Amino acid sequence: MGPITDIDGGKAAEVALGTEVDQPVVAPAGAEATRARGPWARAWGRFRQHRLAFGSLIFAVLLVVVAIAAPLIAPYGYGETDVANKLVGPGFDGHLLGTDLLGRDILSRLIYGLRTALTVAFGAELTALVLALIIGLAAGYLGGRVESVLMAGTDVMYAFPSYLFAVVMVTVLGRSIFALVIAIGIASWVTQARLVRAQVMTLKQREYVEAARSMGAKGPTIAVRYILPNAIGPILVTTSFAIPAAIAAEAGLALLGLGVQPPTPSWGAMISEGSRYLLAAPHMLVAPAVLFALTLLAFTWIGDGLRDAFDSSGEQR
Repeated sequence: MGPITDIDGGKAAEVALGTEVDQPVVAPAGAEATRARGPWARAWGRFRQHRLAFGSLIFAVLLVVVAIAAPLIAPYGYGETDVANKLVGPGFDGHLLGTDLLGRDILSRLIYGLRTALTVAFGAELTALVLALIIGLAAGYLGGRVESVLMAGTDVMYAFPSYLFAVVMVTVLGRSIFALVIAIGIASWVTQARLVRAQVMTLKQREYVEAARSMGAKGPTIAVRYILPNAIGPILVTTSFAIPAAIAAEAGLALLGLGVQPPTPSWGAMISEGSRYLLAAPHMLVAPAVLFALTLLAFTWIGDGLRDAFDSSGEQR
């Protein structure tokens, strides 16, 4: 019996007696290219698919640009007063978001306050990250007595209220951006250090680490060159979540009167002042509170996107 052919104008199919026709498996377009990409490229691809996180990243980059270019963007100086126009509401007559009780332009103070918030947040998290990497790498890789001593100190810091520690540090060091960076950074490295230690303890047993050790690589080289790059994903995720926490900590210290020295603007101080004039001038509270909330949400969503990007368990292969 010859081959059977579909004559209805559709797709032709041939079946021979006693013969099973194997259909070729066609890989999806770009699948080979996707598998050929490195882990960072795959993580970036997954991050871009997280629309909320990607949009938040664009918003965060815009915030950084505005903070850097504050003197060029702000219409007034942050300490420039105009008592004749104090508590003026939002409008297009020179003060887009209105003025405060001293006649200072709120938009300008928001922009400079953004610079304060981001400087403290990034500086504090850089400080915390350096401490966490040093302590976590040493404890996880060396082990033994070194690990016991370092983790005992970490546990003591973990048990001490971090916010109270930051208050004490600012009180001792004085009210300045440098003091806020050091205080918040030293108060927030513990969680990251424990994460780094856990990652190092897992990765140091991998085959490529054993191979590097058998080839004569020294401990610091193995830790920095082979272990740390493979642990950077979870560390980035933790750091991204810690940035909004640092912004909130700076605002909280400002609410307690422990922020930067006036007249340098701080969102926390602006929110505190605005709450006292909520009925007479609600714009003093609304503008900084809304921008503060949007900034925290943006960095939090970036953290969500990074967490999903570095979690490849749900990736279809």
